[in-house]
Amino acid sequence: MKKLLFIWVAINLIFTGCAAHQGKMVGEQGTYTEVCKAVTEQEIAALFDRWNASLQTGDPTKVVQNYAERSILLPTVSNKPRLTVEEKKDYFHHFLEDRPSGRIDMRTIELGCNTAVDAGLYTFTFAKTGASVSGRYSYTYRWNGSEWLITSHHSSAMPEKE
Repeated sequence: MKKLLFIWVAINLIFTGCAAHQGKMVGEQGTYTEVCKAVTEQEIAALFDRWNASLQTGDPTKVVQNYAERSILLPTVSNKPRLTVEEKKDYFHHFLEDRPSGRIDMRTIELGCNTAVDAGLYTFTFAKTGASVSGRYSYTYRWNGSEWLITSHHSSAMPEKE
């Protein structure tokens, strides 16, 4: 009877661990378990659409709401890394003046446990000037328990004109 109970407990523990799709993480406080948010590439791709739609509002505050509190913006048209909410708002205040709209030209998406990376090429068209600029981008996202937010955003102009 003890042997059957032991086998039942062991099997139950094995299946519980596998079914939960949990990652063990070790920190200074010890070990804890993180439950991974299920996500698809399409859901991560839609985060660019959400960000792009926030640009269309012309409101820097709405754009910055896409970023995690601890995040970095490495923008195309500024040499200064933007770390704080105020620094990001300042950047987008100026960027939004020309009414930009982005379009993804090519992308690759990598999914992880509560993280995702969307990187590739995009083009911005500026309604105010009619100009168009192509660039490279990378967004990293983290699931905060209720929504996906940008933790890093890098954008750079293409190095060579074709």
